Amino acid sequence: MEPQLRRLTIEDYEQIIELWAVSGLPFRPHGRDSKELMVKEMNFPGAAFFGLFVDEQMVGVCIANYDGRRGWINRLAIHPDYRGQNLSGSLIEESEKFLYSIGAHVICALIMDINYPSITTFNKAGYNGEDELKYFAKRPSADM
Repeated sequence: MEPQLRRLTIEDYEQIIELWAVSGLPFRPHGRDSKELMVKEMNFPGAAFFGLFVDEQMVGVCIANYDGRRGWINRLAIHPDYRGQNLSGSLIEESEKFLYSIGAHVICALIMDINYPSITTFNKAGYNGEDELKYFAKRPSADM
């Protein structure tokens, strides 16, 4: 069956968290990935959560957001049983459409240097790595 892509709502929260877990993507359910904070992010006009479904099962997810300067594709995950089918490419394309439609000119993704499948996926989608960049974050707690 062909996966169906749609924009997610907070009703999809449990499936999002379950998919991140089975995919090995770390998440912070008591902080930035809490249901309460995800509701706020989903209601932000510059953010969209996209999911791919086979029947009723979520098999892919990502978040697209725009900070007024750059578009970002975050938290992309594909269920291990569905990898290698270019499903991530569909999520990237949908995220790009959304981000371009609200004014983004540059779209970025942050990927850990050991995450070779994601690096390959974004290279295949036309993204170039910037090896000289370092990521810094200031967090009020470990859950954020």
